[in-house]
Amino acid sequence: MSVTFDNALLESEERRTLRASVAALGRRFGREYFTTAVREGRQTDELWQEAAKLGYLGVNLPEEYGGGGAGLSELAIVLEELGATGCPLLLLVVSPAICGTVIARFGTGEQKRRWLPGLADGTTRMAFGITEPDAGSNSHRITTTARREGDTWVLTGRKVFVSGVDIADATLIVGRTEDARTGRLKPCLFVVPRETPGFEFRHIPMELAAPEKQFQLFLDDVRLPADALVGDEDAGLLQLFAGLNPERVMTAAFSLGMGRYALEVAVEYARVRQVWKAPIGAHQAIAHPLAQARIDLELAGLMTRKAAFLYDAGDDMAAGEAANMAKYAAAEAGARAVDQAVHTLGGNGLTTEYGLASLLTASRVGRIAPVSREMILNFVCHHTLGLPRSY
Repeated sequence: MSVTFDNALLESEERRTLRASVAALGRRFGREYFTTAVREGRQTDELWQEAAKLGYLGVNLPEEYGGGGAGLSELAIVLEELGATGCPLLLLVVSPAICGTVIARFGTGEQKRRWLPGLADGTTRMAFGITEPDAGSNSHRITTTARREGDTWVLTGRKVFVSGVDIADATLIVGRTEDARTGRLKPCLFVVPRETPGFEFRHIPMELAAPEKQFQLFLDDVRLPADALVGDEDAGLLQLFAGLNPERVMTAAFSLGMGRYALEVAVEYARVRQVWKAPIGAHQAIAHPLAQARIDLELAGLMTRKAAFLYDAGDDMAAGEAANMAKYAAAEAGARAVDQAVHTLGGNGLTTEYGLASLLTASRVGRIAPVSREMILNFVCHHTLGLPRSY
């Protein structure tokens, strides 16, 4: 007797079908395709284009603009399943999840018509710039400012650790404008096309094996038309967190996929590798840590689905709490799974042949970005537990 569950935590038949379809696409390309692209310094464009053709890149965007009309839940599935086959597409976190969501929710009709169809079919990519050299995780210290000059905006400032600027057609920049009533600075979002005068970017060398590169941005009196401002100038934090909560959910999906891939490699190795009289997976010292990794990944996956469900349901406050928890849980579970996978393989875990060692660096990303685990703990202490703020 089988029972089919369809609720917030356990997935519908449609989502299970989506998982299977995306996983099939990922296996068709495989880890070797991904690592070869990294080694040769090129993008995974073939996978990106195929995912776009199948409707996966814009699955969360409105149907009227060429998207799938689904939600963050479905887009997170796409990233997780690609990651689980060793082929994560980092720009899924940024282009359709952050930028596409913000424009779909808050953009003008013209902005939606201009940007969303391309984001949905993969012909347009958009980066996201929020982090600054002197602000770190403190978005309230952002110093990139925008001032009005007639019917234009002038944007000045710096950003750091911005993914994929070189391949993005535009970057969604978080700046701050002055409130005419209070004189306080408030966050606002601007779309800056890559070729805009005064918009410059510089590559940051990273010890991170990924096709997408990291960049510093320099905005030197970047002059933008009035319609570069996304949404209402007074919406401020509402619009910002409309993008940051999906970013956390997608980062969780990224970590989950990576952890699942590493665990699969380790389990297969433990099943066949024989040193004494039985495969090493028969020994509890090997088997139990792998089982623990599976449990941790499963639990983090449930939290990620809850966060995506709440976001899709429009409960931004509850989604914020859940997205932070999901990102924390998945990052920890993914990093532990990678570490245990490498340890299971011993010396082979550090070889190019098995391809796990590069994940040791990549698995740190979820713990550090887009916000550190310590800041998430601060968030939970203050917002969930009601403890006094320490910062």
